[in-house]
Amino acid sequence: MSRILVVEDEQHLAEGLRFNLEAEGYQVQVVDTGEAALEALRPASPPFDVVILDVMLPGIDGFAVMSEMRHSGQFVPTLMLTARGHPDDVLRGFAAGADDYLTKPFELAILIARMRGLLRRREWLRASMNHVAEPLAGPSAGLDETFTFGDKTMDFGRLQLHVREQVFPLTLMEANVLRYLVRHEGKPVSRKAMLEEVWGLHEDTDTRAIDNFIVRLRRYIEDDPTHPRHLLTVRGVGYRFVAASHQ
Repeated sequence: MSRILVVEDEQHLAEGLRFNLEAEGYQVQVVDTGEAALEALRPASPPFDVVILDVMLPGIDGFAVMSEMRHSGQFVPTLMLTARGHPDDVLRGFAAGADDYLTKPFELAILIARMRGLLRRREWLRASMNHVAEPLAGPSAGLDETFTFGDKTMDFGRLQLHVREQVFPLTLMEANVLRYLVRHEGKPVSRKAMLEEVWGLHEDTDTRAIDNFIVRLRRYIEDDPTHPRHLLTVRGVGYRFVAASHQ
């Protein structure tokens, strides 16, 4: 039975989610503050399979909770709930490490569908090495599930980047950004194109928000992130991925 953590301070909504998710066969724990969420997610606590995280919380807000989760090595798939539909808020959630988002008010059936999608990816991460992961949807579909460049291998099915003896877990959105750049290897890719084709955001958005993802990916991929050899900046445009780094 999958365990779901619901972090929501609106009691009627929290209890409604508990009732409906338990009716679907899930085990649900509800907390109403960011501090309580981080306490529930401590390594010593029973693990959760998905977190449903509201942005507007008393005390520590959802963005801060999300950032702390990822910083502490908690890579449980997370769906953020937000009353803010502005693209910059969506991007802020993704930049903090969220895997998906849903704007309030939402249809229960859509939330459950999104959550099941995250659970499926959770199962792929737990699958044996012989398991063939389902390709990611979207513009980068069709790329092999693993991609090797230099001494690095990206496993898109398991959201893991292997760098020599180290393994870095990536969030779904980090992997999607990298996958999109890899698919367009050698070609300049604009920030606007990435926002539209990776996130599906077509509104007037501060495209510099994509830079947060590139900074994080460079920390994983580049030997010296201040002098990148794979994720290159194309001044005035965006970025270009180069598989074969040059001295």
